[in-house]
Amino acid sequence: MLDKEIIVSPALDELKDHYKRIITLLGEDAEREGLIKTPERVAKAMLNLTKGYTMNPHEVLSSAKFKEEYSQMVVVKDIDFFSLCEHHMLPFYGKAHVAYIPNGYITGLSKIARVVDIYSHRLQVQERMTLQIKECIQETLNPLGVMVVVEAKHMCMQMRGVEKQNSVTTTSDFTGAFNQAKTREEFMYLINR
Repeated sequence: MLDKEIIVSPALDELKDHYKRIITLLGEDAEREGLIKTPERVAKAMLNLTKGYTMNPHEVLSSAKFKEEYSQMVVVKDIDFFSLCEHHMLPFYGKAHVAYIPNGYITGLSKIARVVDIYSHRLQVQERMTLQIKECIQETLNPLGVMVVVEAKHMCMQMRGVEKQNSVTTTSDFTGAFNQAKTREEFMYLINR
């Protein structure tokens, strides 16, 4: 994973030039003292916020895949994330809750959180991100089932458009054993208690 302080990319200089132009197009003086370093800072921030494109979530899960006969639900809840909506490039942020039922293999718990980070560090919509997390775990670990619930606030709804400050969007997706209502209910009980 990229260190937050070390941003090295062939795109950095080009992004800086574009952000300088954007600042000028907005009517500001890009050479003003407070803005001189802004194009570089924004370029580095954007490279960090979209670093998920350079990472493979399947490799992350596979790097800590262990044979284990445990076959009950594994839940990692309250995984903080932030992402950028692909429609306005404004942040959305919240928590992801992930469960899987092993089928001979488990993974390191931190790897589940890393999968969330990788998909959230891309231009996204919440619905697709939920689906991608589920599919990655299902394809890589082949568990008996996976369920993902994502709860998020969207700055594009808070800062512009309808300007609704307290709305929360919840998405979910599931496979396998989670098709049974009883199993989904157990997961929802565990994440809400």
